[in-house]
Amino acid sequence: MNSGVPTHGSPTGALLAASSRARISAAAKTLLKSGAGLLPLLLIASMLLAGSASAAPASVGLGTAASFSVLAGSTVTNTGPTTMFGDLGLSPGSSVTGAPHVLGVSHVDDAVAIEAKNSLTTAYNDAASRPTSGSAGTDLSGQTFTPGVRTASSSLLLASGSVTLDAQGDPNAVFVFQIGTTLTTGSNTSVSLINGAQACNVFWQVGSSATLGTGTRFVGTVMAAATITANTAATIHGRLLAQTGAVNLDTNTITTSNCASSSSGEGGGSEATTPEESAALAAAIATAAAGTPTAAVVPAAIAGTTPTGTTTTAPPTATSQATAASKRAAARRAAARARAAARRTAARRAAARRRHRAAITHRTQARPASPSTRGSFTG
Repeated sequence: MNSGVPTHGSPTGALLAASSRARISAAAKTLLKSGAGLLPLLLIASMLLAGSASAAPASVGLGTAASFSVLAGSTVTNTGPTTMFGDLGLSPGSSVTGAPHVLGVSHVDDAVAIEAKNSLTTAYNDAASRPTSGSAGTDLSGQTFTPGVRTASSSLLLASGSVTLDAQGDPNAVFVFQIGTTLTTGSNTSVSLINGAQACNVFWQVGSSATLGTGTRFVGTVMAAATITANTAATIHGRLLAQTGAVNLDTNTITTSNCASSSSGEGGGSEATTPEESAALAAAIATAAAGTPTAAVVPAAIAGTTPTGTTTTAPPTATSQATAASKRAAARRAAARARAAARRTAARRAAARRRHRAAITHRTQARPASPSTRGSFTG
């Protein structure tokens, strides 16, 4: 179902830029051989650096939305033991059902949630307005993308297998996907990061709604205009941020992906993921694999393995059923230990956050938001 876009193809603009750099480099070599002075060589070096800088997109600053694993407009629903390591936010809605396990802080229609929704609107508009580097096609399956802004004029699908994001050795490389309508992933699909790519620099701007299939291993920040649905056992290393609609969860694990640039869009830096997050994600993957006859595809960047597709097992015997039950029990125990350790770490972080936000909440409560403030959210 590939759209015909070459998996490693570069857009025309990038080819022209590379050609220009090659000509400038050749000119520098000629000057060097002719014994030219240092000044012309310095000027050529600055031209090369300027060309490289202009070709690389900046990160998308999320502002106060950066600390949220889930941010929704109308409601947050959950089924099963979902765990999120960041904050949960909802505004202007007020209904959170299913008791997802939030290791950060929950903000339901309060000043912090309102501020985060405003930051989300700014980030969404920033990502949507960036000039494109080329087409994402219609199906991401099997494709490899280098840094840049890729555009799908209508819907975008990851039907099977995986899509690979290649940073080419640059840990600050940014990947932005602009999607006209819907983003949909098939069951047991994955997003793989290689050569230094980081989840904190991956952004999916979705014109309507996003749906992550059962067992999907997803990476990056999803910013959807309407609703986001994460189906059973989907894991997300990033964020699910919905402007106006609901975020629907089902036995998901959502780990944080913060860099120095996550809030401001500047500064780059290495992503910070705690050992507790890594353990919880590994436990979630193990539980999903033990509980279903088909093994999930695990992204190499998260699990440290290479995606190998799916494996179908033979009909279960009494012995295999007992073994599977033992594995499920072990996975549940591992998940419980990981959650306990994560709660201790999160409690310390949450205390620091509450102290920081107390002043903001106090000032805002003194002057309640006017109707026009809430009306400022746009899809």
